[in-house]
Amino acid sequence: MHDINRRMFLKTIGLTGAALFTPCLLNAGTEGNSSKRPPNVIVILTDDQGSVDAGCYGSSDLVTPAMDALASRGTRFTQFYSAAPLCSPSRAALLTGRYPLRAGLTLNAAAPPVNGNFEDCKSGMPAEQITMAEMFKAAGYTTAHIGKWHLGFKKGMTPNDQGFDYSFGILDGCIDNYSHFFYWQGPNRHDLWRNGKEVYYDGNFFPELMVNEATQFIEKNKDRPFFMYFALNMPHYPYQGYEKWLERYKDLPYPRRNYAAFISTLDENMGRLLDRLDQLGLRDNTIIVYQSDNGHSTEERGHFGGGNAEPYRGAKGSLFEGGIRLPAIISWPGNLPEGQVRSQISHSCDWMPTLAELTGVKLLNPDIDGKSLVKVIRSADTPTPHDVLHWQLGDNDRAQWAVRQGDWKLIGNVRDTSEKDRGFSLTTTDKKLFLSNLAEDVGEKKNHVNDQPDTVKRLQEIRNEWIKQNVKN
Repeated sequence: MHDINRRMFLKTIGLTGAALFTPCLLNAGTEGNSSKRPPNVIVILTDDQGSVDAGCYGSSDLVTPAMDALASRGTRFTQFYSAAPLCSPSRAALLTGRYPLRAGLTLNAAAPPVNGNFEDCKSGMPAEQITMAEMFKAAGYTTAHIGKWHLGFKKGMTPNDQGFDYSFGILDGCIDNYSHFFYWQGPNRHDLWRNGKEVYYDGNFFPELMVNEATQFIEKNKDRPFFMYFALNMPHYPYQGYEKWLERYKDLPYPRRNYAAFISTLDENMGRLLDRLDQLGLRDNTIIVYQSDNGHSTEERGHFGGGNAEPYRGAKGSLFEGGIRLPAIISWPGNLPEGQVRSQISHSCDWMPTLAELTGVKLLNPDIDGKSLVKVIRSADTPTPHDVLHWQLGDNDRAQWAVRQGDWKLIGNVRDTSEKDRGFSLTTTDKKLFLSNLAEDVGEKKNHVNDQPDTVKRLQEIRNEWIKQNVKN
C-alpha cells in the first residue's frame, strides 16, 4: 500500500474505531497497580527558550521556580535535541514522532494570504500525518490543544482535524499578546480561535487566557484520562513580560532584561497550571513533558538576542548546538525517578513512543523515528537508543542539514545565528561543511573537516542513504 494511503487508512481506523484500542487502557500506567486509572498526559512546549535559560539548567540570573520544581520532581535531560531549529518543523516532529522531512514540513507553515482564504495557504503539516493527539484519542482519551499551533490553516491541518477534541489559541507563528494580532508583517490581522471559530478577548494577556482555558478543560475532564498539548508562545518575541519582572531585572543588560522578564512571566503562568493540578489531586496521576521547540532568537524582532546558549554555539535557525540542544524534562511523581539527570542523547521524536509505553496506549503508526526513553529515564546506565540522528531545514539543495553519530556531528550548508558579539565567524570551507567532536568541543569552535576526512565521508554516506530512503523523486 502506498505510504500516504497507508497512513490515511491507519488514521481512519484509529479515529473511527477507537473502541478497538480502548482496552489497552486497562493496563496503562499501572506501575504495579492494575486498578489505577490511566495517567493523564500534558506536553508543555515553550517557544524560543534558550538552551540554558532556566535555573535548573544552570542559569544564575533567572527566576524560574516552576521549571525548577518540575525538574526536582522529574528527570532532566542534558543532551536533548529538538528535531529542528525552527518553530513549525519542530512541532510537526514532536506531534508525529517523525523527522520533519518525513512529517512533511521542513520549514515554517505559510501564513494565510491577504485574501484571508485559508484554503489558499501554501503549506502546513499534511493531513495524513498521525499525531500524538490522534493516538491518545483512539485510546479513549479526551484531547486538547491550548496555545500556539503553526502547523497549517487548511482543512485537514487544523488542531480539530488532527485529533484534538478541543482547541484554543493562535494558528500562526506569533502574536501581540494583548491585541492578539499577528506579529510579523502586514497587513495586520487578528489570530485567536476556539475550535475553528474566531474569538475576541481584546486586552487580555494571551498566556493568562491559555492557563484559564487549560484549567477549565482539566476541571471538566478530571474524572477521565486526558491529553493536553500546552504550547506556550513564550519567550518568543514580542517580549511582553509583567511589569514586576521588568523591574526585577532592570539592572541586567539589554536585551537580556527584556527576555528575562518574559521567561519569568512564562514560568509564573506555567506554575499556575501546575498548582491547579495539585489542587485537584491530579499531579501524581499526570505525566508532564516539558521542552523548548528551538533555541533562543537572535532576530531583529527579538532585539537580536536576550537568550542564552552558553557554552553552545548557535541559536534559533542554526544546527549548531545552541539551535537544537534544549531544556527537556519529564515528570510523573511516584512513578518515574525524581530529581534525576540523564545525559544520554535524546530527541523530541522520542516523546510519542515514550508516552505510548508509559500509558499503555498503542501507536497508531509504528513507522516513526522516535525511540522510547523509558529505560533511559529509569536508569542512568542505559545507553541512548539512538545510533544516528538527522536534521534537515528546507527542501532544496541549499537546505541546512546535519547528522550526528556518537560524538561526531557534521553540518552541511552551515548557518551560525549566534549573537554578533560572540566572536564566531565562518570561513568559506566552514559554510559548506562543519565537523565537530562534541565530546572534546561542545562549543563547536573547531572544524575537523580537513583532519578527519574518513569521518566526513562516513557521515555523508549515512546522510545520503537516509535521503535516498526518504525523499521520493
